[in-house]
Amino acid sequence: MFESAEIGHTMDRKAYKNAEPALREALLQAQFKLLEAGHRAVVVLINGVDGAGKGETANLFNEWMDPRHIRTEAFAARPGDQADNGRPAMWRFWQVLPPKGHVGILFGNWYTDPIVQHAMEPDKKGRFQARLEEIRAFERMLTDEGVILLKLWFHMSRDGVRNRLKALEKDPKTAWRVTPADWERLEHYSAFVQSSSKALRKTSTGDAPWLVIDGSDPAYRSITAGQHLLAALQLGTQPAADAPTSHHAAPQAPPPLDGRSLLDSFDYHRTLVRKDYRDQLELLQGRLNGLLRAPELKKRSLVLVFEGMDAAGKGSTIRRITQAMDARHYRVVPVAAPNEAERAQPYLWRFWRYLPRWQHTIIFDRSWYGRVLVERVEGFCSESAWIRAYDEINAFEEQQTEAGALVVKFWLAITPEEQLKRFEARQATPHKLYKITPDDWRNRDKWPLYARAVDDMIDRTSTDIAPWHIVASDCKLWSRVEVLRLLCERLEAAVQHRA
Repeated sequence: MFESAEIGHTMDRKAYKNAEPALREALLQAQFKLLEAGHRAVVVLINGVDGAGKGETANLFNEWMDPRHIRTEAFAARPGDQADNGRPAMWRFWQVLPPKGHVGILFGNWYTDPIVQHAMEPDKKGRFQARLEEIRAFERMLTDEGVILLKLWFHMSRDGVRNRLKALEKDPKTAWRVTPADWERLEHYSAFVQSSSKALRKTSTGDAPWLVIDGSDPAYRSITAGQHLLAALQLGTQPAADAPTSHHAAPQAPPPLDGRSLLDSFDYHRTLVRKDYRDQLELLQGRLNGLLRAPELKKRSLVLVFEGMDAAGKGSTIRRITQAMDARHYRVVPVAAPNEAERAQPYLWRFWRYLPRWQHTIIFDRSWYGRVLVERVEGFCSESAWIRAYDEINAFEEQQTEAGALVVKFWLAITPEEQLKRFEARQATPHKLYKITPDDWRNRDKWPLYARAVDDMIDRTSTDIAPWHIVASDCKLWSRVEVLRLLCERLEAAVQHRA
C-alpha cells in the first residue's frame, strides 16, 4: 500500500504559500460548522514510520484550527494485550473519544501495539489476525454510530528515515528529538513495514479507509493531510444516516407460532419462608465474601449485570450482594436514560468507562442491554442500530473476559400479575412513591413487546463466556437466595479453573 509514497512527492515553497492560507481558513470554518451541527465526531488516527512527520502534522492541525475543540492524545507502547490492571486493551481509547461536534487526534492508537508486537514476534500470526478483526469490528461500530474516522499513515523509505534522523541530530535545536530508540527501531524497518502493510490491507474499509501520505517533503505532507482533514470535517457536518441493513447481524427471528415467550416457561411458584431465607442468606453471603478474597481471583475482576421488568427486585437483590462485599472494592452503577454528554458518544461509551480493574467489582443496575430493550421497544434507536447491537455487545463482553473479568448476567423475571401487585403497593406506601412513575405504567402496557425483545436478547447474547441466568422473582426471598447461589457457583468455577 506504500507504493505511491515511495515516489517522492514534492511541493515547491511558492505553491505551498499560496495554498496554506486558503486551506487554513477552510479548515477553521469547517471545524466551527462541525461544532455547530453537533451531528458527528471526527477521530484522526496518526500512524506511520518514525521521522515521517506524524508529530509535526498533529501540531499543525492544532495550529491551523481552534485547539479548544480538539483533543490530542498520545499513548505509550505497552507489552501484551492488557492495560491498567486487567481492563481490556481498548479501554484506554474509549476514555478519549471526542463527543459529537469535536475532533480527536490519536497517536499511538489501537494500531501501534499490534503492529509493533507482530514485527518483533511474527510467529504470533494468529493473535495478530485476531487483533485486526477486533479493530475492524470496533471501527465498524464507531462508523455505524456516526463517527468519522480519518486514518492517516505517514510513510518514508528507510534511507529517507535515516537521512531525516541524521539531519535532526546534527542541528543542536532539534537533536533532542532523536533518541537511541529511534535508531533501534530503524534496524527493524523492514519487519515493521511488512506488518504495517498487512494491517493496512486488512483494515482499510469503505467506511474507514487508510490514506497513505508521503512524509519526505513537509510542504506536500502538510497540504495533503490538511485536505484530507478538511474533507472529513465537511462530511462530519452531515447527519449520520443509519444503514438500511446491518453489516453483521442475522435477520430478526419470527415470533413463536404458539405466542408463548421464553419468560412464560418458568416456574414462578417457588417460595421461601422467612426463617429459611434468613439462614440461607447468611450462609451464602459468607460464602460469597470468602470467594471474593480467593487468591486464585487476584487477577480477575467481576462485572455483574442486572436486568428485568420494572419492580422485579433488582435493587433489593443488589443490596443483599453488596452486604457481603468490601465497600472499597465495588461500585453500583444505576443506569438511567443517557444524559447530554452520553448522547454525544457511541452508546457503549458510558459503560466502558466503568469497567473495573483486577480485584474490583462493578454492578450495573440496568446496562448496555437498554439498546436492545427499551431503545428498541420505544423507538429511541433505529432497527438497524439495535439489530447490530447484539454482535457489538457480544464483542464487548468477550473483550472483558479476555482481560480477566468474570461477566455474570441476571434477568429477574416476574409475571404481569405480580408486577401489578407491586405497583399498587408502591402507590399505597408513602416512602415508596418515588419508585413508581408514569413511565412504569406506560411500559407495562407494552409488556408483549418487551417480552419479545427479552426473548431475542437472551437468544442472541447468552454465550458460553457470559450466559444469562434467568431467575423467577415473584417471590423476592427465593430469588435473592437463588441469585446469590448462582453467583457463588460462577465464582467457584472460576477459582477451580485458576487453581
